[in-house]
Amino acid sequence: MSAVPVSPLIINGLMSALGCLATAKLIPAFKEHFIAARLYGVDLNKTSRQHVPESQGVISGTVFLIILFCFIPVPFLSCFVGEQCTGFPHNEFVQLIGALLAICCMIFLGFADDVLNLRWRHKLLLPTIASLPLLMVYFTNFGNTVIAVPKPLRVLLGLNLDLGILYYVYMGMLAVFCTNAINILAGINGIESGQALFISASIIVFNLVELGGDYRDDHVFSLYFMLPFFFTTLALFYHNWYPSSVFVGDTFCYFAGMTFAVVGILGHFSKTMLLFFIPQVLNFIYSLPQLFHVIPCPRHRLPRLNQDTGKLGMSYSKFKRKDLSKLGHLILKGTELVRLLEVRRGHEGDDEFIECNNMTLINLVLKVYGPIHERNLTVVMLLIQVLGSAAAFFIRYHLVRLFYDV
Repeated sequence: MSAVPVSPLIINGLMSALGCLATAKLIPAFKEHFIAARLYGVDLNKTSRQHVPESQGVISGTVFLIILFCFIPVPFLSCFVGEQCTGFPHNEFVQLIGALLAICCMIFLGFADDVLNLRWRHKLLLPTIASLPLLMVYFTNFGNTVIAVPKPLRVLLGLNLDLGILYYVYMGMLAVFCTNAINILAGINGIESGQALFISASIIVFNLVELGGDYRDDHVFSLYFMLPFFFTTLALFYHNWYPSSVFVGDTFCYFAGMTFAVVGILGHFSKTMLLFFIPQVLNFIYSLPQLFHVIPCPRHRLPRLNQDTGKLGMSYSKFKRKDLSKLGHLILKGTELVRLLEVRRGHEGDDEFIECNNMTLINLVLKVYGPIHERNLTVVMLLIQVLGSAAAFFIRYHLVRLFYDV
């Protein structure tokens, strides 16, 4: 087995640390430029109505790309200046370039979304398009579509199952999920950058643990991307923390999601990577009735500020009873029965109205805790992310034995 390429990782880490400092300096330097270009918003959870620059994910994403563009020749230096190279590793080079192309496309499309304010159907289409270079790299370099069947299903399906084109559908859907999962768990200062920061830290820990295993090259490849992502996101998180002086925008959510999808797919640990998305998966499942408009969904589902107390409480969706389908009534009653939803019913004139809290994990936390200050709410949400990562490691290294041969 080949030794772990320590030197490229050290160089990558040093470049990433410099990228952190650069991002931290560039964000405040460009604030007025974004405001002048009308790329700003107002924090709805604050009493002040000052302009806050949006789309700052484009700065961290740009620094991330610069780091990796400069880093491209580093893993292949032995072929440029040494005599130990028996042949240039074209597959590894294509893998690196293809991954960067997919991330670069996603940053561009995310920024376009911030500027043009695209519809939700476009938010599903854009990651699919941006994932095509990634899928082509996987097809040309690997092409493996065989998966190990979990123990309970081996009686029916055997030890291995070739999914064929369905595996590529799965990878495309993974890219769509990752980019949107962070986007829909948003609405308070620091939550988007914070959850991405903790997910990337979890992946880095996982990669470092696995460096001594049989698939070290895959995890080294992942570290090449995760280290600069972690450090540039750390700088963005510093400015996005309460009280936020910048908003990350859809650009960052798309950029982060595609970066996670890239390392999960090309690093061959997509199932483990999804485990680090446990809070996002729970939020997605809880949000499904509103995302598919079975229950009416307002444009903004962020918590509601009580100006008298300065605390955040649940936000609500109000609609006429007759506008709700039978399936909607069934979901409403079921979630209310298990106390996952607070439902209010009343009359206004001849119409009967229903009001329920918006179906996000943030509102669910507020339902359990009651009104809470925004900073404390962000801390609680990030603690949930940490607990999700702890659960992911427990599943990956302990419960996995119940389903696979380890």
